[in-house]
Amino acid sequence: MRRAAPDASSLRLPGPWTHRAVSANGIRLHVAECDGGGPLVVLLHGFPEFWWAWRHQLPALADRGYRVVAADLRGYGESDKPPRGYDLWTLAGDVAGLIKALGEPRAHVVGHGWGGLVAWTVTALHPRLVLSLAAFGAPHPLAVRSAVVRDPRGQGRATAAYGAAFQLPRWPERSLRREGGARVARILSAWSGPDWVRTQDFTEAVGHYRRAIQVTGVVHSALEYYRWAARSQLRAEGRRFAAAVARTPSVPVLQVHGALDPCALLPTAAASRHWAGPEHRLDVVPGAGHFPHEESPTASTDLLAGFLTPS
Repeated sequence: MRRAAPDASSLRLPGPWTHRAVSANGIRLHVAECDGGGPLVVLLHGFPEFWWAWRHQLPALADRGYRVVAADLRGYGESDKPPRGYDLWTLAGDVAGLIKALGEPRAHVVGHGWGGLVAWTVTALHPRLVLSLAAFGAPHPLAVRSAVVRDPRGQGRATAAYGAAFQLPRWPERSLRREGGARVARILSAWSGPDWVRTQDFTEAVGHYRRAIQVTGVVHSALEYYRWAARSQLRAEGRRFAAAVARTPSVPVLQVHGALDPCALLPTAAASRHWAGPEHRLDVVPGAGHFPHEESPTASTDLLAGFLTPS
């Protein structure tokens, strides 16, 4: 007998944060918030995560005096899962709407993976709302696009290793849900450095992310991010997006990248400086893979806090 899908409310994990829903850009977004009373920091997760990916940074940044909000992106967790809107134009609009709905004129925007690509896009399309940009495991969208073409045996092969199969209809959804999300565990292990996978924190993360991918609508929504990215390369929409996101940021930009990241290669991350503006910094976390904020939380949090509050 097939198991019932987990309820999205099961992802409201307890901790020193408050859960609530916020209406933004025509949808409802779930957020977890720790309010330290200062400037707003918006944290955006990647695949196959949800807001809980920032469990270490939420209280740590609040203790340093920031109002910290970790959101479930469109299609994930308790956020709405509409049938469309998984392009970076719309996702950036979600984040812009969230900042406004939280009652703040501007925010420090921090993202990992897909959340990092969204963060780069928000900074380009809605620059008045962004105080600074921090991207974890997320090169600039145009750096990725260029590297796939210019380095087919490197970034091209790395991108195809996981992204190509996600373009197929229906099968990827079934494969990610099968056996209680067992493939999510394999993805997390393959994309991480060797140290984190031996910890209890990794085991706990695997359990939560396996449950999260089984929530009704999540797996299809998550794959639509990848499918839009592939489709857009062959359409006029993709050319318009490339022109729009090429705008050089006028705010400080931090990249935090795992030295062993097998998805977004370090040379691709370094190439982002071409689109990152004059106040750009790239910090590499030794031994970490695609999830430096989870694999090396203390080092990553210190880098982020130092960037947000320069001495």
